[in-house]
Amino acid sequence: MSHASMQYRPLGHCGTKVSVLGLGGWITYGDHVTNPELIRTILTEAFEAGINFFDMADVYAKGEAERCMGSILRDFPRQTLVLSSKVFFPMSDDVNDRGLSRKHIMESIDQSLRRIGTEYLDIYFCHRYDEDTPLEETVRAMNDLIHQGKILYWGTSDWTGDQIRDAHEICDEINAAHPQVEQPRYNLLARKKFEQDVQPALIENGMGAVNFSPLAYGVLTGKYDNGIPAGSRLEHEAWLRKRYFQEEILGIVRQMKAIADRLHCTRSQLALAWIMAQESIASVITGATQLQQLRENLGAKDLQLDDTTLDELDTLFSPDRE
Repeated sequence: MSHASMQYRPLGHCGTKVSVLGLGGWITYGDHVTNPELIRTILTEAFEAGINFFDMADVYAKGEAERCMGSILRDFPRQTLVLSSKVFFPMSDDVNDRGLSRKHIMESIDQSLRRIGTEYLDIYFCHRYDEDTPLEETVRAMNDLIHQGKILYWGTSDWTGDQIRDAHEICDEINAAHPQVEQPRYNLLARKKFEQDVQPALIENGMGAVNFSPLAYGVLTGKYDNGIPAGSRLEHEAWLRKRYFQEEILGIVRQMKAIADRLHCTRSQLALAWIMAQESIASVITGATQLQQLRENLGAKDLQLDDTTLDELDTLFSPDRE
């Protein structure tokens, strides 16, 4: 893969740029993929292909994703990487080892930095909104981490538009660093929340988006056209089977194949290219359990969709779903 062909986009209104395709560790490294050499091979090829954005979270495999990815990423020049992790979900049974309290944020960042093996994170996400913690407390904690040099930017993940607006309002009131990036769930099968609620708030406040689940947990690849393959995510995750293993959804994905065939690409590449064409998207966070999956995903960066194709996909996949 050619490093020169990778596109880089700013995280909204800021100077830092991320590769249009990122690589994340959810339900993969340290969890379903534990072979150190395979993980090293995938991350190394991703880096050599021009991917500079690597996304993690403390809760992914209870810290193992950070450890596995960090042990490899620390071998690359730090200035060439944009590393992110997240805080919110419980890491133990302790009452304070969760949420977005100042205590949990301050303790969690140090643990994540140790596991990854870096002195700072480029982006630190609030993994969900915390109804139990005053938003100003969270904002002040994130602002302090920036002043301490432990993070460069802070972001939100799967927040609503109003929650994002509230955060910016508090930042204005107390002169704190604003959240710079949102990490939403966004794909052809999940459009409504992002496009109708979240995206307008991002545009208003100069934020970028780096979305997760771009292939709807593999459903948009077509791998479930004729059933659930052994070892697939839908086989392992009952909640995913309930949400996506429905004939209505699978039928739409099968129809998508004709468009991909016309463009001489795979459905995975078509789904990724569609997201890249959407406003506010800085990077699409992909996952890869095999080297071939990474290589297929990388092929999407060179796929340009014309207005006719975009209209076809808009017709096929309802903007009012999820």
